[in-house]
Amino acid sequence: MNLLENLSISLRAPEPGDLDLLYIWENDTSIWRISGTLAPFSRNVLKLYLDNAGKDIFEVKQLRLIIQEKSKHRPVGAIDLFDFDPHHHRAGVGILVADPSNRRQGYAREALETLMEYCFGILHLHQLCCNITADNQASIALFTNAGFEEIGRKKEWLFTGKGYEDELLFQKLKK
Repeated sequence: MNLLENLSISLRAPEPGDLDLLYIWENDTSIWRISGTLAPFSRNVLKLYLDNAGKDIFEVKQLRLIIQEKSKHRPVGAIDLFDFDPHHHRAGVGILVADPSNRRQGYAREALETLMEYCFGILHLHQLCCNITADNQASIALFTNAGFEEIGRKKEWLFTGKGYEDELLFQKLKK
């Protein structure tokens, strides 16, 4: 099995053919609260992103991989490394399984497990972290079950339009 594969998913670089899918995902206002997005992305901006997606993580300090279901060869989401810091051997992780019908199928768990193997084994990172809204029980369970520990709470950190919400910080250290 390839390092970037698991039982039912593989992680791959974004392709030019993913433009329409990324356009849909990035402009889905229902997930902007989680991603911190405040404005829509144009196709042109996303095309420029795809044109540069092949740049080395050590240069651009981020990496997006498409989560692809192996049996049907279809993208179901994306997993990102951001704030990559090669000096301190750490990065942030973000994950999206876009279509609600694809959630709770194990794709996120397998993608996260696969990404952790890549980060700790190939990139030689010492730690990964993620920020999760306090009400996102599915993400809290996903990261906790993957060995991440809650290490902090930012009180009233995110403005929702109706009030403020806490954000939790989780961390996983290399074993």
